[in-house]
Amino acid sequence: MNSPLHQDPFDLQTLNESLADTPFAQNLHFYPTIHSTNTLLMQRADAGAPEGTVYCADEQTAGRGRGAHAWASPPGFGLYVSILLRPRIAPADVLWLSLAAGLAVREAVAQVTSLEADLRWPNDLLFGPKKFCGILTELHAEVTRVRHLVIGIGINVHQEQFPDELSHQATSLYIQTGKHWPRQEILLALLKAIHREATALTTNLPEATPSILARLEQSSTWIKGKRVHVDEAEGYTGTTGGLDPRGFLLVQTADGLRTVLSGGVRALE
Repeated sequence: MNSPLHQDPFDLQTLNESLADTPFAQNLHFYPTIHSTNTLLMQRADAGAPEGTVYCADEQTAGRGRGAHAWASPPGFGLYVSILLRPRIAPADVLWLSLAAGLAVREAVAQVTSLEADLRWPNDLLFGPKKFCGILTELHAEVTRVRHLVIGIGINVHQEQFPDELSHQATSLYIQTGKHWPRQEILLALLKAIHREATALTTNLPEATPSILARLEQSSTWIKGKRVHVDEAEGYTGTTGGLDPRGFLLVQTADGLRTVLSGGVRALE
């Protein structure tokens, strides 16, 4: 895939000014090409990079998704960004930040494009059956505390088509609207939304989680009543039955109610 014919650069000064009330200001780093923003930022976090550090790349040569899947990151077509947080939460509560990140992306995309995305648990974003955004959350934790956490987000923005092997499952903001949306506007809205979500969770987690549960149920056709296959343990099928109080997906199977802990969830044909 060649680079897009139009130009869609980032203006670092404008971004820093617009993010002045967040920890991301003066902590944004852009790379023309990189192996993986998540991999590098996790390494830099171990070395003491400050909270709010953001790595954004025009191209990734080894982009990664959940479950060891690759994430295609051709130059100039998408928004490939990783965000470093040092949240004051227990490792058991990290799922809430991952879920909140999906809501933040959905909010940012709606703000910029007016598109209403569907959320597939835990944090994939789709239009209809096709995915346009993946989120990978990685952390370094001790028994009782999270040392740091990196949220990696890949959004298909400018792709006008996909290879045959991906065309049935992938889409982009351009394909959905016929318009090339500025990546900078999406990044700015996204970072502000992430800041709001993370602040709410780390300030008062017991008050923030009911809001996340309610918004997920309103924003997702996957939470209740969806026939799915779960790639977990030996694999199983069933109908989604909502979220438990910890944010995990429940699936009613022929053998009873099961809790999805980390497996991928796919719709049954």
